[in-house]
Amino acid sequence: MFEANVRERGLADRLRFHAGDFFTMPLPSADVIVLGRILHNWNLDIKRMLLAKAYNALPKGGVLIVNETFIPEDRRSNAAGLLASLNMLLWTAGGYDFSGSECAEWMREAGSNEIQIEPLATEQSHGDRQETVASDQNRFSPE
Repeated sequence: MFEANVRERGLADRLRFHAGDFFTMPLPSADVIVLGRILHNWNLDIKRMLLAKAYNALPKGGVLIVNETFIPEDRRSNAAGLLASLNMLLWTAGGYDFSGSECAEWMREAGSNEIQIEPLATEQSHGDRQETVASDQNRFSPE
């Protein structure tokens, strides 16, 4: 399905889907890596490991995009988002939703120093507040 959609849009020379196991394999090098609705499934150690793997796969000037439904910073509004986080805690081995600032902190720990948090309004958001955190790898400076 991915390949057909990419061909239809004339992007076959620019986009590739890489199947694999991100626990055991390195991520393939790419100018843009998207972790779409991935991090909320895992505990904090795995979240950090996946972000580090993504940064390691980016060339200079590459960009990491994390697409998640973030919960509010105060954890007192957006009942749907908070219930979704509770559901993750009940049904996964450590998964949970998180705020944009928490994700930005983990991205900084992985090496980024230029992070933007942008709200998205899509048909898939179903009225929830879905946001994207984007990090500019060009400013990434490993120690």
